[in-house]
Amino acid sequence: MTSPLSLIISAFAPTPDARRTLTPQLRSDAGDSDLILIDLGRGKARLGGSALAQVYGQVGDAAPDMLVAAHLRTFFETVQKLSREGRIVAYHDRSDGGLLVTLCEMMFAGHVGVTLDVDELCYEHIRNDVEEGGKDEPEIPAGTYSSRIFGVLFNEELGAVLQVRRGDTPAVMQAFFDAGMRSEFHVIGTLNGDDSLRILRNGTEAFHESRVELQRAWAETTSQMQKLRDNPECAQQEFDRILDAADPGLQVHVTFDISDNIAAPYINSGVRPAMAILREQGVNGQVEMAAAFDRAGFEAVDVHMSDIIAGRVSLTDFKGLVACGGFSYGDVLGAGEGWAKSILFNARARDEFEGFFQRRDSFALGVCNGCQMMSNLHTIIPGAENWPHFVRNKSEQFEARFVTVEVPKNPSLFLNGMAGSRLPVVVAHGEGYAEFATPDAQHNALVALRYVDHRGQPAQTYPLNPNGSPGGITGLTTPDGRFTIMMPHPERVFRAVQHSWHPDGWGEDGPWLRMFLNARKWVG
Repeated sequence: MTSPLSLIISAFAPTPDARRTLTPQLRSDAGDSDLILIDLGRGKARLGGSALAQVYGQVGDAAPDMLVAAHLRTFFETVQKLSREGRIVAYHDRSDGGLLVTLCEMMFAGHVGVTLDVDELCYEHIRNDVEEGGKDEPEIPAGTYSSRIFGVLFNEELGAVLQVRRGDTPAVMQAFFDAGMRSEFHVIGTLNGDDSLRILRNGTEAFHESRVELQRAWAETTSQMQKLRDNPECAQQEFDRILDAADPGLQVHVTFDISDNIAAPYINSGVRPAMAILREQGVNGQVEMAAAFDRAGFEAVDVHMSDIIAGRVSLTDFKGLVACGGFSYGDVLGAGEGWAKSILFNARARDEFEGFFQRRDSFALGVCNGCQMMSNLHTIIPGAENWPHFVRNKSEQFEARFVTVEVPKNPSLFLNGMAGSRLPVVVAHGEGYAEFATPDAQHNALVALRYVDHRGQPAQTYPLNPNGSPGGITGLTTPDGRFTIMMPHPERVFRAVQHSWHPDGWGEDGPWLRMFLNARKWVG
């Protein structure tokens, strides 16, 4: 194997509070705000090795550098201080492609427009060159900026762009000044209301393009590669989504009180029903699942399939079981099928599971790989005859995404009181396409979850429907509601802090905790 000579360094550090994480999402709901560039290159704007140089088939001359490493530490500490004070709304390091790409990526994340004024940065670039040449402060004719704008917009010197509420700008500026970073601090622009990038030079508009067109240009190379690697129809659907300039983005609609601990009386009793956290070779989601059921008042017990097959553990000792997500047998025997067959073709295991499912006081949940496994046990699960078989995603790829699902009215004990809610959730699977045996089976199946778009309609296109399932179906249950399967991972987002995005104001618990509390309440 041949590769370029390169050094890759991975580093890890503790995060005291993940809720203080900064993201590149520009916030139009933050009121009047300023965009601030912290330029650790201090106006040098070196283009060697930059994306701009590559576009023109060049290597360039001087490359970006950090002459005083202490400045980077000072910058980091100042940003951390301002973050703790809540003064930074959005943050993005100066990325490949330079300042222009950085601002575009922030616009894409927030679906907002930006107006950028480059005069001060162009002046700083010229002044830096003059100082290096040993000359006095220059007098800069009005037209001189045009020769510097490419260096300003496309250099990849270290630095970052911050969005700051205008009322906080003086305090942020003073913090950097106090840290000795006066020449690195530049107010460069603000948000605009026309969803476009406007670049001003000498008071006139030098560039104006819509956010949609810029995002399509930014995504086109990836889309073309995706069409060659994945299902080209799905790739085109994802690319065409950018055309929807009015896309409201991820939305949350909760029909119940997240803070209401409905299982509190049962949890406070001190009785913790035994819950089998079931896994097989290759399964990896058992820790998060155990944590969710533990939070809801169960005693989570690690149960490996080998324990059941060997007779060391009996399911008669458990009120409930959950088949966890992961890759049983590396999925080489089919998604969850190898796991299911280790039950169906083993007399002891089949008797254990069949007896468990036949009890009237038992319940079970299957998530992701566990969903696939339980769908293959439909012949021994009462009421599961219409469940589908889960096969390869329509995209032909493993999908790991943060998507929105709706809870339709259904009898699942896990989803009691949640009907009508539209909630963000994690998916991570390669084989989640719900393939029904017959049209009647699909019609009669009791749908527990379905993917929806950002306007709350059943998602028919990729990637809002990441596996292509008909009608966005991604969760099912039985008529008595005791057995539920789903491809998404609610156990990965039962705490609010686990969400990569959630509405402001959420406390400790996320809405998916209600699923596990419902189970505890059902047990009584």
